[in-house]
Amino acid sequence: MLMQTHEARLDALRKELAKRDLAGFVVPISDEHLSEYVGAYAQRLAWLTGFGGSAGSAAILRDKAAMFVDGRYTLQVREQVSGQLYEYKSVPDDSMADWLADNVSEGARIGFDPWLHTRGWAKKVAKKLESVGAELVPVEGNPIDAVWADQPEPSPAPAYVQDDKLAGRTSAEKRAEIACWLNDNKLDAVVISALDSVAWTLNIRGADVDHTPVALSYLVVQEDGTADWFIAPEKVPAEVAQALGNAVRIRPRDEFSAAFAELAGKRVAADPARSVAAIFERLDEVGAEIVSEDDPTVLPKAIKTPAEQQGHRDAQARDGVAIAQFLHWLSVEAPKGEVDELSAAAKLHDLRRANSDLLRDLSFDTISGAGPNGASPHYRVDEDSNRKLEPNSVYLVDSGGQYPDGTTDITRTIWVGPGSPPDEVCDRFTRVLKGHIALDMQTFPPGTPGSALDTLARQHLWMAGVDYAHGTGHGVGAFLGVHEGPQRIAKGRGAQAGTDQPLMAGMILSNEPGYYKANEYGIRIENLVLVEPREIAGAEGEWLGFETLTFAPIDRTLVKRDLLSPAEIAWWNDYHAKVREIIAPQLSGEVLEWLEEACQPL
Repeated sequence: MLMQTHEARLDALRKELAKRDLAGFVVPISDEHLSEYVGAYAQRLAWLTGFGGSAGSAAILRDKAAMFVDGRYTLQVREQVSGQLYEYKSVPDDSMADWLADNVSEGARIGFDPWLHTRGWAKKVAKKLESVGAELVPVEGNPIDAVWADQPEPSPAPAYVQDDKLAGRTSAEKRAEIACWLNDNKLDAVVISALDSVAWTLNIRGADVDHTPVALSYLVVQEDGTADWFIAPEKVPAEVAQALGNAVRIRPRDEFSAAFAELAGKRVAADPARSVAAIFERLDEVGAEIVSEDDPTVLPKAIKTPAEQQGHRDAQARDGVAIAQFLHWLSVEAPKGEVDELSAAAKLHDLRRANSDLLRDLSFDTISGAGPNGASPHYRVDEDSNRKLEPNSVYLVDSGGQYPDGTTDITRTIWVGPGSPPDEVCDRFTRVLKGHIALDMQTFPPGTPGSALDTLARQHLWMAGVDYAHGTGHGVGAFLGVHEGPQRIAKGRGAQAGTDQPLMAGMILSNEPGYYKANEYGIRIENLVLVEPREIAGAEGEWLGFETLTFAPIDRTLVKRDLLSPAEIAWWNDYHAKVREIIAPQLSGEVLEWLEEACQPL
């Protein structure tokens, strides 16, 4: 039935493309702000194909179509998207531009929505199509919107103020810093379109995107520190307008494009990686001098203020209680064979809510993967894929919460008894653990990029001839996106990969090596860490290290102690002593007893 639904939707789109004299169309997961997670109205790829991942795109031609996803979604795309309708392509090995060029006819017009792609992407694909006599064409109005009869409207949720005490800096201070940057670079204005950048600059939050507390809006900051905030006026309560003051002009979101006429003849900065092609097209049309620069808020946003750092510690201590309660519940109920992925995820959400009225949302859809489902790193359970946590199997749960003082993200891999785990599972788990510990313990000099540290987390897996197809660490926001740049720990190199960004004191990242055996099980251990100055006896110059932020027991059942060095065993014992110190005073009864046992020295 689902395949018939998606086949009908694909057919409807092709008919719409034919009306527009288009031979094809490109469908990304994106919105007008290039967000990773998008509102329901922008879930065009999911509606068309059934794909529920957070990264991917489709190329639609008259007689064929293809889905492009990275290694995180290799298994998931095959489970959710019909192979009869779409070819499966793996990024970065397979290029959409190449696939289009190989499959279009001379003279073909391939459409794209300039409000959903970067200018760089459009130039690259256009050049490739031109080489075979085809053309990339920007469309007026997305053709999927024309055939999506019950497409949701953008969220009407109001924006609200993020307390300056939690932010550690006022919006006026942030805008003054941006103004200094503009003046230093002889610029008149900067267009800021990334939703988390807008929220951070103004110290506001919203509820327009699931799991990310942002408001659909754009911001143009002027060289004098004033700003124009383009947002639906009905979404701005009086207290928000009052907090921002007269220096921030509130204007309707639908006037954003037309307002570019005011920038005619001015030097205007825009980030080519974080702003859609339509913004650059419009600036060109009005005669602005476009200066391509990185969004000036990205690095300051990534370097957390002392208030944000402490807020994150507080949020983690709160969140860790719910995790401990969940792991205890799981240890009692899962071996009975009646718990399934959906009920486990729901239980964890319930425990987070019950534990604190400060919980605003989850920070992403919980990855609740039992047995073979855990082998998809970004698996998303639904009624069709839901399976029970079978006795004597591996269960992976990756989850997080959004609190006003911090964003959490934690993964634990659990052996569901009552029997003992197989030797292979314990070997792989312990190798993942060793990589996690190696990264956590590492010190490094300022200027070290994430790519220089990635191998630390993989080394013990590599020695066994295995690896994992995702990055080791991503940046995390302060009550903002659970994935935040520019910092990243991963194998790739280059500005786009984010791995050339030096790690700097105040940045928060994840530490999450893993291992995935297709159709059998998945393993991942994830804590969040804070980059901090590190004092080393006898050291020359400045050094950095990681402060661990996440505190919850790691499943000792899966550990092969004889594979751990004395230093690794000491790390384990010290870590669990800290778990007990932070979490135990907040627990009582059977959960406390369970925690005490789980935190015993190895």
